[in-house]
Amino acid sequence: VQLQASGGGLVQAGGSLRLSCAASGRPFNRYAMNWFRQARGKEREWVGGISWDGQNAYYADSLVGRFTISRGNAKSTLYLQLNDLKPEDTAIYYCAAGTVVGAAAQLPYWGQGTLVTVSS
Repeated sequence: VQLQASGGGLVQAGGSLRLSCAASGRPFNRYAMNWFRQARGKEREWVGGISWDGQNAYYADSLVGRFTISRGNAKSTLYLQLNDLKPEDTAIYYCAAGTVVGAAAQLPYWGQGTLVTVSS
């Protein structure tokens, strides 16, 4: 499956963004989906994931309450709603697909990333 992330940009602290990840090539509803992020000079971090049917979403403990993951299987699209953004949320955000949630090494499909920059 091919993944194309979009929606990143420059936003002030406290603002919101909605990222999208459009999938093509294979049936989207076969895959659990994940968001990761990587800030400059830091390791890649798991943001959260969602089951193939959208019934279960999981988040990194530090992000619960500010970020929301959803998916629209009819549109083959994954979403990440980012609220109350902080400068430390500045990173490239990647979507990834596979059969699991959370384990980057087990996810065979990755998008190219979209940059989110939060100014103070």
